[in-house]
Amino acid sequence: MVATPLVPSEVEGRMSRSPEPRPSTALGTSEPKGKLTPNAPLAPLVWFKSGGAAEWLFEPKDVDDLSSFLADLDPAVPVMALGLGSNMIVRDGGVPGVVVRLGKAFAKVEVLDATTLRCGGGASGILVSSTARDAGVGGIEFLRSIPGTVGGFVRMNGGAYGREVKDILLECDVVLCSGERRTLPLDALGYTYRHSELPDGAVVVSATFRGHPAQPVAIQAEMDRIAASREATQPLRSKTGGSTFKNPPGTRAWKEIDEAGCRGLRMGDAQVSEKHCNFLLNLGKATSAEIEALGEDVRARVKAHSGIELEWEIQRVGVEA
Repeated sequence: MVATPLVPSEVEGRMSRSPEPRPSTALGTSEPKGKLTPNAPLAPLVWFKSGGAAEWLFEPKDVDDLSSFLADLDPAVPVMALGLGSNMIVRDGGVPGVVVRLGKAFAKVEVLDATTLRCGGGASGILVSSTARDAGVGGIEFLRSIPGTVGGFVRMNGGAYGREVKDILLECDVVLCSGERRTLPLDALGYTYRHSELPDGAVVVSATFRGHPAQPVAIQAEMDRIAASREATQPLRSKTGGSTFKNPPGTRAWKEIDEAGCRGLRMGDAQVSEKHCNFLLNLGKATSAEIEALGEDVRARVKAHSGIELEWEIQRVGVEA
């Protein structure tokens, strides 16, 4: 099974020509302005530090470059957008097709008025929330607690501390696999818990968020509260993927995992965190297969103990080795 998340990132794109002649016409005939790399290792780019390579890694120069590249791409070639890699297991066999990463050109945040921000798909939650604070825009503080970028927040209806993207999103701009650009309003996204109906392969290049007027000092106090809570409860400086499973209705995933006796459970170098047992850890040299197998073992134990079927929140992409 291959899951396909679309989580753009704030990384520095570098302009260059393709490093070697293309082996076929599947990627089209025109040369992109951004960087196109074959057989690019993904383990260094994701938080678990495991997994295989991307068949092709594309870092577009700008929206025009991304649109032109996708328009020239064979429709049969899979497209996946990669963000900060915090909510992802890249399987050990790697990712076929093209992985898109958005660089600095996509990481800008613009203040439109007293309550509204336009944010690039590669902008981090820290940048968005800090810009909102400086502009006196409240209600966006929760994005600071999510380790990712705007594209991923929009794709997954990211949320924390009682707020979700659906509470602040007005519209988003996307580039489809065909290269077509579209602006989608909130009601077109079909948001549910940690899910949207964005088309597969669509890359979110910007989003417009609306908060409410607030004093910067009050906004900073809320961000400090959130940061202190995360520091006290989550394994922030570990090789991890963030929250592993969605919270089931009426309960918390960590509580069900703990009560099923899984706190500290280990498979090779993959371990259930003892600090927060809805986090999986790579203690050293765990393979993606070990991390995913540990997650499935946790799901089975919780099912046997409580009858609850945990759903993966972490995206699992690529092919098995």
